[in-house]
Amino acid sequence: MGADPDGGNHGGRAGLPGPRGPLGARWLRRLRGTGPKPLAARRAVRTTLAACAGFYLCLYGLDDSVAATYALFGAVSMAALSHIPGTGPQRAAVLVWTLPVAWVLVTAGTYLAVRTWSAVLGVLVIGFAVAFVAAAGPKAAGASPGLQLLYILPCFPPYLPDTLGSRLAGATLGIVLLILAEMFVLPERRETSYARLVARASATAARCTDELGRPPYALSPATTEAAMAAGESLRPSLVAEAERPAGPGLRERALAHAGLATRTLLARLALLAPPPGHRPPQDRPDLLAAAGRTVAETSAKLSGTAAAGRAVGTEAADALRRARKEATAQDPPLSTAAVLRHRAALLEVADATVGLATAADLAVRGRAAAPSLIEPGRFWYARKRAPQLWWHRLAGHAGPRSVYFQNAVRIGLALAAARTVAGLDSLPHGFWAMLAALTLTRTTVSQTRTSVRQALTGTLIGALVAGVVLATVAGHTTVYAVALPFVMLVAFSVGPVRGVGWAQGMFTVVVSLVFAQLAPATWQLAEVRILDVVIGSLIGMVFGLLAWPRGAQRELRRSASVLLSTAAKTVEDTTAAVVAARPADAPDDEPLQHALILAESAFAQYQGEPREHDGPVADWQAVLMTGHHVLWGSRRLLARSGPAFDPEAAAWADTHATGVAEGLRRAPAPPGTDPDPGAPHGPAPPELGPPLFFAAAIWLDALTADLTRMAAVDRVTSASAGR
Repeated sequence: MGADPDGGNHGGRAGLPGPRGPLGARWLRRLRGTGPKPLAARRAVRTTLAACAGFYLCLYGLDDSVAATYALFGAVSMAALSHIPGTGPQRAAVLVWTLPVAWVLVTAGTYLAVRTWSAVLGVLVIGFAVAFVAAAGPKAAGASPGLQLLYILPCFPPYLPDTLGSRLAGATLGIVLLILAEMFVLPERRETSYARLVARASATAARCTDELGRPPYALSPATTEAAMAAGESLRPSLVAEAERPAGPGLRERALAHAGLATRTLLARLALLAPPPGHRPPQDRPDLLAAAGRTVAETSAKLSGTAAAGRAVGTEAADALRRARKEATAQDPPLSTAAVLRHRAALLEVADATVGLATAADLAVRGRAAAPSLIEPGRFWYARKRAPQLWWHRLAGHAGPRSVYFQNAVRIGLALAAARTVAGLDSLPHGFWAMLAALTLTRTTVSQTRTSVRQALTGTLIGALVAGVVLATVAGHTTVYAVALPFVMLVAFSVGPVRGVGWAQGMFTVVVSLVFAQLAPATWQLAEVRILDVVIGSLIGMVFGLLAWPRGAQRELRRSASVLLSTAAKTVEDTTAAVVAARPADAPDDEPLQHALILAESAFAQYQGEPREHDGPVADWQAVLMTGHHVLWGSRRLLARSGPAFDPEAAAWADTHATGVAEGLRRAPAPPGTDPDPGAPHGPAPPELGPPLFFAAAIWLDALTADLTRMAAVDRVTSASAGR
């Protein structure tokens, strides 16, 4: 006899495994635990409750098989097929706004399915559109597969538009039951929000400014390490998917902006050298102290410990803005280069702090903070309405270089091909072929090949099991009704953990039990299931091979190259405009913004794809941060005015900018090559010059440090390659 894992008595009669026996205890521990298995188990319970409740109510209570079908698949599509991140309440909030979309999709699918050509055209257009909405962020991307299924379901016989009411009622019931289950069944603990992470990092920045304001006016090794760790904690790849500020809305954009500004500020503080002579600077205003008060205020605002209104929580930020403006406008007497460089470095710190404070205010107060903005260029999104921001996001990805566009084309073509085959050959249960094409088509052909092989194996085994059950039980629907919840619970618990083979095999048994209750079924139903999955899998493989077969891996390298070459040109053009005191000739930063958008989306998809090789990889996060540093620094320099540089200062700035630009065009180095920062510091800068010269020098030096960081190969294993 085996001992209980906990070594204790879990109740019940001796030798009789009741609900508190070993099996029940394991399930209870799994439901209460953390990790992939407990998460899948909790979601399986919620999905099973919602799907079975709606199915049994409509089928056996209302005697409406159409509503029963849509109630079950409405819950299953948005719970098991979708991958909406977050806790139950977070997923429920997403489901609420997807419900009207589900009505539209079911209605469109019902009326377009009457003819094969209209059904194929509808699948192509709507399948592309629903998949393309994934560009709006993880939540929209997670809901997309389930919405696809809700459109696919009415695309097949029987063509009965007069049953639209039952279809809509069933789908609504299933999704509403799922919303209730997500809200109230087995609640989960929410991960740390991104706003709180930024608040913690801001508090670290406040401690850094305090330490830098006291002798010896430099950060200790421990504080430097803490600053680096705080900056790393804001990497999107290290943040829970549901908490990433990746949406197109104002608050999400502002929170993402705050995270980037915080990382920039921490990097600037870590590199801030002591003042000349290790004596406190005599310049007034004291920018470092003002920055410290501002980041402390910002931390309190984001963590919710300070009021979010205009009257409270912005005094220090306003004071810093005035101090920065006063310090920028000053024309100090000639001094040493060390003093002027330190002053320029403090202005860099002040600028990053102002950016953080402004973005945090927008993230907390939304559009209420927009009228007070004095930097509409950097915060262009602050005064735009939600539809404009959505359009801007989607329009930015409307091209073949966007991975979201590529994925949408791949899915739309695969679904249209599957619908064409199903319509021409009159496949029974042809939507299974489309479902297979939808669920098995991956972003790379290697992933698709692997998933298809596993899915076919699992489907074959599941079909054999289902065939035996159907042949044995025959028409006794009570057996199917009793067995369905248990099989569904196991299927949705095991599938997400054990992989696509288990998922397809168990789902084959589930749908067999469902359709056996809707109409008389024989073992041939399992045979049809195998045929449909084979057809859908082959279609998925074909379009996985034809449409961008390498996914985001090649696209990321190409988009990063475009980003860095665009950034290089921005560095050269900005420096030329500043040197000649011609801000009117400032470069247009729209190409750099667009390149950043495409590179960030490619990186987001790259993190979910398998590595093509083992060994070191480029630090793509460092590439993206460098692009932002170029964009922000260029805007900051061009917003200031000053005299043209003298010949010595102009020559130094041009040489340094050329070196940085050449380094940007060479980076990132291919994996496995020796690091080469590429951008030399050049000759020592002149001792004297206008304040704007030293601001440009600090910016170029910071970009040189970025190049060094990019060239350092990130030696990670395949298991951690997505970082």
